[in-house]
Amino acid sequence: MDWPQVTTYKALVSAQAHREEIIQNLGGMIRELMISFYKRTGKKPKRIIFYRDGISEGQFNHVLLLEMDAIRKACASLEDGYLPPVTFVVIQKRHHTRLFPGVHGRRDVTDRSGNILPGTVVDTEICHPREFDFYLCSHAGIQVCFSRYLIVCYIRL
Repeated sequence: MDWPQVTTYKALVSAQAHREEIIQNLGGMIRELMISFYKRTGKKPKRIIFYRDGISEGQFNHVLLLEMDAIRKACASLEDGYLPPVTFVVIQKRHHTRLFPGVHGRRDVTDRSGNILPGTVVDTEICHPREFDFYLCSHAGIQVCFSRYLIVCYIRL
């Protein structure tokens, strides 16, 4: 595949009611995106990767149930029996977890400020024992040992 085709994407924007966590008309948007994908490539998607933000931990199961149902119904509306695998990724940026280097002062694992390096992933020890989650330090910290802006991903397969 040619590289410009790899980065081609289509976006849809939809207004959401205030304090409404479930994406309204998700099935219609997914259907529209899949039709667009089919027109462009001549193929149906083999896998769907769905990124979601703005969900508190207490709402994970409720949102997962309703939104996965909408995605599945959108797929089935295109063709009977069409149910591609869906990876549902929930991203959380607002948390209070701070990560520090295992050995203070090691320059090979820290930046000039003593923070962990951008791109650091933690997927053991402090993560949920049964869920597939991890911490990703997405960018350099702006203060000493202030690697607080991590992305926590919860992936449901």
